[in-house]
This record gives sequence, structure tokens and C-alpha cells, in this order.
Amino acid sequence: MKKIVLALSVCCIALVAHAEFPETDYAQVSPDGKVAVASVNPEATRIAMEVVKRGGNAVDAAISVAFALGVVDGHNSGIGGGCFILVRLADGRILALDGREMAPAAATRDMYIVNGKADPELSRTGALAVGIPGSVAALDKLQKLGGKLTFRDVILPAADLAEKGFPISPALAERIAATADNLAKFPASAAIYLDKNNQPLPAFSILQQKDLAATYRAIAKQGPRYFYHGDFAKKTGRWMAANGGVITDKDFASYQMKMRKPIVSEFAGYTLYGFPPPSSGGVHVAQILNILEQFDLDTLAPAERYHLIAEAMKFAFADRAHWLGDSDFTKVPLSLADKRYAQTIAKKISLEKTTADIAHGNPDVDIQHLMNKHTTHIAAADMEGNWVAITSTVNTSFGSKVVIPGTGVVLNNQMDDFSAQVGAANAFGLVGSDANAVAAKKRPLSSMSPTLVFKNNEPVMTLGAAGGPTIISQVVQTLLYSLNDSMPVEKAMAQARIHQQWNPNVLFVEAAMPVEIQQALQKKGHDLKIWPSMGASQAIQLRDGKLVPVAEPRVILQN
Repeated sequence: MKKIVLALSVCCIALVAHAEFPETDYAQVSPDGKVAVASVNPEATRIAMEVVKRGGNAVDAAISVAFALGVVDGHNSGIGGGCFILVRLADGRILALDGREMAPAAATRDMYIVNGKADPELSRTGALAVGIPGSVAALDKLQKLGGKLTFRDVILPAADLAEKGFPISPALAERIAATADNLAKFPASAAIYLDKNNQPLPAFSILQQKDLAATYRAIAKQGPRYFYHGDFAKKTGRWMAANGGVITDKDFASYQMKMRKPIVSEFAGYTLYGFPPPSSGGVHVAQILNILEQFDLDTLAPAERYHLIAEAMKFAFADRAHWLGDSDFTKVPLSLADKRYAQTIAKKISLEKTTADIAHGNPDVDIQHLMNKHTTHIAAADMEGNWVAITSTVNTSFGSKVVIPGTGVVLNNQMDDFSAQVGAANAFGLVGSDANAVAAKKRPLSSMSPTLVFKNNEPVMTLGAAGGPTIISQVVQTLLYSLNDSMPVEKAMAQARIHQQWNPNVLFVEAAMPVEIQQALQKKGHDLKIWPSMGASQAIQLRDGKLVPVAEPRVILQN
């Protein structure tokens, strides 16, 4: 095993030297060592540590990060979107909170079909792209289940930050510039992110969001009722009616956060808890690892390993396209995550060459948006036994680009995660079947993969990622290296990543991968596409009795 670990280590990205000191502004442990947080933004992590100082636990810290990211990272997440939450509470309960966006009551199967063909612009930009946001409801429920402080206590620090303002990071400035034309279509959005000449705000200028601060304070005072039954819902309903949307205030009033049953699997002597449908993450992380486990991983050369991982991903994503959807509306065969099904797939994989003509299996019988960092993941844990994994999103950069006047809230474009038409790709190149077709009050399929890891019935890791469909592949690879190869999670996270999602049939490879391994993969039949950097993971690992938070090294490099 040591030989293989050493071989893999040559694939680490340049920042691996930093791995000896995983704590950064992005990932911090409280001074007493009892609470750890990792996020994609140092300002959000700082706010979490302030909440901890005031007596908060990991649950409080995670929620405060979620609201803070809606301020400083609003192009990726916020209360105008949705989230999946996996939590292990101090009393031992392991819960899955579904705050995924929901289609409005007036949504129809063919609402994005124009002249017989899906019009992607309708599901990505503007009023029809928006699903009913679920983050506020899910975060409130989490607070009630396990927080020490009040909802007000964890929201107000972010409200203060929104009002005071902060310097725009180069990464955020780049996103604003890339979406400026669409932001300019909506006056309330332009007023926040563009100047008087509709030019994007530059890096290091101060971004103040007073309307968002007021919205946060209203939620802090009135609770979720303000968002789902009060002024926010009414303002949104009026704007939608005037701008060609179908969402009403009644859609907000009827939104329900749902409790789901986690996907439970075993890998390398550990127990994994993943998120169930409408997430595809829990099912396919388990499925891919189950396939990999059918091979003697410790004897494989690095190129063989990457080849095997890519093949397992192809089979899993083929199944995703056919079977996965909102389990409240369609039958999802959870036996996709069964080890017996993985055995049937493993028999189809050759270590010498790629598998041609992969199609979805039958588990009940057999027993350029792609790599951008959309979405965000929050990891939090404390020594009382609270372990939190929250993946939150507004979908693509700045979601629908819509901000309802007077609210400051960026609304999602999560309707694009439905299959607008069978075989038509969404913004991430993913295709789907009728299992993920648009329907009233249905939740679109997601790749978000919050994950908790246990050893001997005790939590040892919380992790997740951002990056569209690469979320699944990132989580798989971090788990493979950390659990099977016993790498510290910061080193596991620093390995060169790959991604294969069946359609398109391309193997995305980070540029950090050595050329000789790339060439070996090409000889096995892989069509390689080199990508500079892939995704953004966050994790916390219990190591030698201490909480070790790790933030994505690629994000730290970019910022």
C-alpha cells in the first residue's frame, strides 16, 4: 500500500506543501480546540468563529456560515437557493434535511419547449428559471434541532457584514464580469453588482448590500414566516406576475422542508452516510466506491487506478441519467448503491481499455459550465458530537440573475436542473429522462453530495464539494485516498482530480497530472480534456483526537 500511496503522491497539486499546515483563514479551529469550520470564504469562517465565541456549537457555526456566504459568495449560494444538510447531532441522531428548491404549482412538463425544442435560456435566466427556495426553511429546522443559540444570533452577523460591505475578491469580480450582460437585464441585480454605466464592479471595490441586510434582519426578527408567508413572498409574487413568471406567493406558503432517510454504505472499513434523492450524490458516491472495491486497489499503478475510477464514473452517470429524480415523484432504485449491483458492473470493466457503448443498467434485475465552481460546501464539527455537512447552491453563477427589487436576494435558476426535454443537456452537460422531468411541486435532481464518515459508530469526517457534477467525483476521490490509502484529508484533497460523466464521453483531467499518466490513459482509449483546476471541497477530519478542518487548496490559490 505504501508503494501505491507514494506513486499517487506525484499527482498532488502544487499547494500540497501547504498541507502540513491545514488550518487557514478558510478552515479554522476554535482556540479551545472544540469546534472546527471549513468554508470557501475566510470572511464566512471568521463569522462562524465569532458565533462560537458567543457560545455556539458546530450547528450554529455552520448556519452562520451559510448566511454569510449569501453575502460574500452570493454568486454560488444564498437564501434565494436551496441546500442539502446531513447532520449527526450530539445525541447520536443522523438526519438528512432536504431544502432543495421546488417547482411552482403552475410548472408544466413542456414549459421550456419552443417550436418542439428545449430553449435553454428560459430555464437559466429570468423569471421562469426560478424554483421556490428552500434554504431558509432547512437552516431554521437545523437550528431548532441542534443549535445552542437562536436563529437571530446566527443571522445578524451576516446582516452586519452585508450593510458594512467588504472588498470584492478577484474571483468574485471575475464572476460579475462574466455575467454582467445578463445581470444588466434586471435593474435590482445591476444596482448591486454593476456601476452606473452597467459596467461590472472591479476587484477590491467595496460591495455593500443594504437591501440584503434588511432582508436578513427581517428573517432574524420574524423567522422563516417573513420569507415564506410575509413581505418577501408577496414582493416576489408581484414581480413574477409583472415579468412573465409563474411563481406566486402561494408557492412560497406551500413550500415544505423534508426529512429524508440517508443513503448508508460501507467502504474500506468505514460507514458512509450520503444524501438520498433528489440528490444523486449519495447513491452514486456509494455506487462508484462499491465498484472500485471489487478490484485490488493497492496493486494498481496510478494510470490503472485513474482508468478504473473513470470507468466506474461512466457507469454511474449512465445510471444517473436514466434512473434518478425526485423520489416523491418517481421510483428510484436504491439498489443502485448495492454491492451486488456493483459486482455486475465490475465484470464489464477491463483494466486494459475503456468500455464502449455503456448504457444504464437495471439494478432491480441485476441485483463550458462544467468545471466552474458553482455551489458551495460547509463543514463543521465539535467535540460534543455535532458533525454538519451542508451543500448549498443557487445553481449557475448568480442563478437566474434575478434580484427582486428591495430584497437584495439573488434567486436561483434551479429549474435548469430538470430535464427540460429527454436527451437535452442542461448547463452542466447532464442529460436526463422522464424521471427528472418538470412537474408541479417537484424537486430537480442534484449532484450535491454532503457526506458523513463513521468508524466504529463514531463520526470521523464530514465533507462535500462544489462544482456541478464534479461534486460526485471530488467526493469519491477524497474518500478513496483518505479511507483506502490512509492519506490525511488535506493530502487526499490535493491529488490531481479526474471527472467522467458518461455524456459527453470525455475524461476531464487536471493539468497537474503527470504527462506520462495522461499518455497511459490515452492509450487505454480515453479522450482526454485537460482542465486547469477542478472543483472546491471542504472537509473536517478527526485525527489523533483533534479536529482538523481543511479548505480546498485550489480555492486558496485562486483567491
